[in-house]
Amino acid sequence: WVNVAEKSIHDILIDHAYCEQKAASSCISLIMLYPDRDELVDLLTPVVAEEWEHFDRVIKELRKRGLKMGPQRKDEYIEKLNRVMRKGGSREQQLTEKLLMNALIEARSCERFKMLSNGLKDKELSMFYHELMISEAGHYRNFLDLAKIYSDPDVVEKRWRELLKQEALIIQEMEVRGDRIH
Repeated sequence: WVNVAEKSIHDILIDHAYCEQKAASSCISLIMLYPDRDELVDLLTPVVAEEWEHFDRVIKELRKRGLKMGPQRKDEYIEKLNRVMRKGGSREQQLTEKLLMNALIEARSCERFKMLSNGLKDKELSMFYHELMISEAGHYRNFLDLAKIYSDPDVVEKRWRELLKQEALIIQEMEVRGDRIH
């Protein structure tokens, strides 16, 4: 994937900017939906700021290269992931699903950033992705930890393993393209 992505770094950076924007928006939505969950509010508030800082950094990377933001593309990965997420259930079950979905997205982003940091010939951009990889790893753990606070940890682990298997199948069936992070 990284070899294909490197040939379309403009598209990768644009998609990455939108991913950071959506990550910040997702955290804000969780805070607004569950303002009574102190641990969630306390843990995700700084994540919102970090994701928005990442958005700003990606925009600066685009501009440094003389590039501009393009239109947002349809996110096939998120659409497919949404199809495997459970609908309905209690408020707690819905929260767990949302937290696990965010954890999956952050984990996959972390993996892709690692691939970019190890595989890009542009050393400056490689370092940029290395720094973001470290941050995303922390975010994915935050979502998992929150799920275990608000739901039975054994239930969360079981569902996490199920989702990892389903997400792996989604990735396998998707065409390898260099114009998207996921």
